[in-house]
Amino acid sequence: MSRIPRPVSARVRVLLAILAVALLGLIIAGGVTFAVQSERVVANAQRQLDGFASRAQAQLDEGEVAAELARSAIPGRTDSTLAVQDGRVVGATAAPPGLSLATDEVFVAALDAALRDGATSGRLPSSAGTVLWASAGVGDVHVVQGISLDQRMELVTLSITTYALAATGVLLALGIASWFLTGRLFSPLRQLRDTTDAITIADLGMRLRARGNDELSDFTASVNSMLDRLEMSVDAQRQLLDDVRHELKTPITIVRGHLEMMDPADPRDVAETRDLGIAELDRLSRLVDDIDALATVETGTLSTGIVDVGALTDRVGELVSAIPRHSWVVEARGRGRLTGDHDRLVQAWLQLADNAAKHTPADTPIEIGSSTDGTTAHLWVRDHGPGIPPAARHRIFRRFDRVTGRRGVEGSGLGLSIVDAIAKAHDGHCTVADTPGGGATVTLHIPLDPGHTPADLPTPVRAGDVVMQREATG
Repeated sequence: MSRIPRPVSARVRVLLAILAVALLGLIIAGGVTFAVQSERVVANAQRQLDGFASRAQAQLDEGEVAAELARSAIPGRTDSTLAVQDGRVVGATAAPPGLSLATDEVFVAALDAALRDGATSGRLPSSAGTVLWASAGVGDVHVVQGISLDQRMELVTLSITTYALAATGVLLALGIASWFLTGRLFSPLRQLRDTTDAITIADLGMRLRARGNDELSDFTASVNSMLDRLEMSVDAQRQLLDDVRHELKTPITIVRGHLEMMDPADPRDVAETRDLGIAELDRLSRLVDDIDALATVETGTLSTGIVDVGALTDRVGELVSAIPRHSWVVEARGRGRLTGDHDRLVQAWLQLADNAAKHTPADTPIEIGSSTDGTTAHLWVRDHGPGIPPAARHRIFRRFDRVTGRRGVEGSGLGLSIVDAIAKAHDGHCTVADTPGGGATVTLHIPLDPGHTPADLPTPVRAGDVVMQREATG
């Protein structure tokens, strides 16, 4: 089987999806961490500046000299303190170790403009990047402390860089592990593909090997079960075709032989051959109808509804009265309801009755009846004929399998097969037992509807329950 080439396999798509989700998670985690740490750095710097401004303003109010305050401040690596008067730096902390802002023309010019506008804190540009500043002043003299945000953020930037390198390593390891993991996960699917490609109608025996105890092993078991059912269905179809082919050979051979031996000049011979041909064609027509009925039942195309066992018994009792040469008696009626196809159940029960009539001497009684036991409805036909040998009872429901001997008669060989198929379609089965005093009792066992199972109280029928008795005619 040729396959359409794909630009990206399912395995690669799953791998990319896993990596995309992992990458998104790492980016979100890194972004949140960076934002929190950055906010913390700014907040710490702002607290430092607020504290400096309040202390410096108190000292200036007490008469301290701004230039001295600037020079005496203890510098940090990322900050600097300046004394500014009329746009000129009149004092500053030593640099290094302090930040070199006194000689930074960009910062000094921006600071002078901000002070002239009345600002006391904020952010200003500098040659070293953004500077967060705050001031205290008396008149035109101001003491200013500035903190380089870029330098304060160095540890945060280093942490994020380390995080990014570690995340890259994690993604690489995750990609390698996911590649092998997805390969193992897709292995049963590849095996399924290869097995299904190798299965042909001539060879349905290949099966998948289940491994582990997970959803994939359950899926493998389901596929194997489907293949088992498919193989059984194909085998049944082959057997049916073989049986039909065998059954068709006989009438074809008979008709052909009589046509070859027929004397066209003899009107009597022509008429007899014509009658025989029509009879064989009728038998073929019945055979086709039986095959169609059997196929319909076995494919499960049944209508379902609630069937009352007592009403079903009465209906069959009415219909069997049309079968001549026997007296029919409804011996018992069960109480209960079942879910099923009413017409098919009638068909199966009538087939049992017709089969009993064919195998029972004329003018002998045949009883039908039903009973329930709380879970199952039992629909039976009892005759008083020669009976069915115990060794043959397991074969009578097979297709085209006719019992020879005491009960051997002509027919399509599908009647009881249809009965068995209808019973199985209703989750039931058929049984055969001896009738006391001679004969056979064939019973359909059909499960009752759990919601409609009243207690069964069958009573013997009255004389009026004898349905019909027809005398042999002709």
